[in-house]
Amino acid sequence: MPKKPPLLPYQIRFGQNVAALRRKVALSQEKVAELIGVSGRYYQSIEAGRYYPSLGKLLLLQIALKCSWSDFFEGCVAVKADG
Repeated sequence: MPKKPPLLPYQIRFGQNVAALRRKVALSQEKVAELIGVSGRYYQSIEAGRYYPSLGKLLLLQIALKCSWSDFFEGCVAVKADG
């Protein structure tokens, strides 16, 4: 089985931001997962930076965590597209 590529800094930062926002509103990972309609394991992977939620789930996450869009991406390094 091939190894997964290492996480990039912006992936890690996104997950850290989500975790910090969850702690700020004093919700458990399980509760947030329930509120946005995903498994606890999937939600843990979001906080670990391994998975990104779909736009619909991201909107539900924004509502559950009572945050702005920019809060999710604070400190994430922008990647410039070639061209």
